Amino acid sequence: MELRQLEYFVAVAEEQNFTRAAERVHISQSGVSAQIRRLERELGAELFDRSARTATLTVAGKAALEHARAALAAAGAVGRAVGEVTGLIRGRITVGMVIGCTVTPLFDALAAFHRAHPGVEISLLEDSSERLVEGVRGDTVDLALVGAASAAPDGLEAMTIISERLVAAVPDGHPLTRRRRVVLRDLAAYPIVCMPPGTGLRAVFDQACAAQSLQPVIALQASAADAIADLAARGLAVAVLSDSMAERYRDRLTALTVDDVEIPALLALIWKGTHNPAVRELLVYGRRAFAQPGPDRGETG
Repeated sequence: MELRQLEYFVAVAEEQNFTRAAERVHISQSGVSAQIRRLERELGAELFDRSARTATLTVAGKAALEHARAALAAAGAVGRAVGEVTGLIRGRITVGMVIGCTVTPLFDALAAFHRAHPGVEISLLEDSSERLVEGVRGDTVDLALVGAASAAPDGLEAMTIISERLVAAVPDGHPLTRRRRVVLRDLAAYPIVCMPPGTGLRAVFDQACAAQSLQPVIALQASAADAIADLAARGLAVAVLSDSMAERYRDRLTALTVDDVEIPALLALIWKGTHNPAVRELLVYGRRAFAQPGPDRGETG
């Protein structure tokens, strides 16, 4: 039995799909399948039910999963312990980034970390803030940059990068531009284009609407700020963005602060703990990168 076989087994169990698991461990699907077949022959039992499109664990597979995870965790701990003694950090770290977010400082931090610790393999993935939070909680993601409606998700540590107000972004001539003050109820009179559920910006908007018992019409949704701005500029809906997002489109959209929404839209680095020395080190580089002033610190998503 080899550690890589256990790694592939855990990947398929978590992804419930051989193709996605192969992409995750960076080998071919046939390679993953072959190694798991060898593991099954050695154990004398099938670990997956392959009769459906989704790879589901058999009873034997369910019994083996936690032990496989524990074995991989123990092997990683051995490497980290030796690395701490020798001053050399090795291993793998998975970093999450919310979809539709421009985060140049995060890339700067990753590059500096990689130069200092080339023995650490870095995986970067994009997903919704909601799924990234669950990934950090479930130990499948080590560190994530997410949009949020609170300073720190329950049970996790966080470092706030940006905290800013919601704005309504509309083209010239829109009726909202003639108002001296814009409140959430004003927005509810028009179709809305905003980010989808699972993003921090949408969580702020939904919470604010629920607090006032408002049910605006979400006519359009997009994960990228550029798409939201393009749709709003064409008069299809009122865009709900954050200050930093709307600033990029001031040549074609007017940003109006929503005065009665005081919940800030946050962009934050989140992590579960710093038992992994690679996480500790990357946080040092992250704090340094985000502390630097610059025009592109990021956008809430």
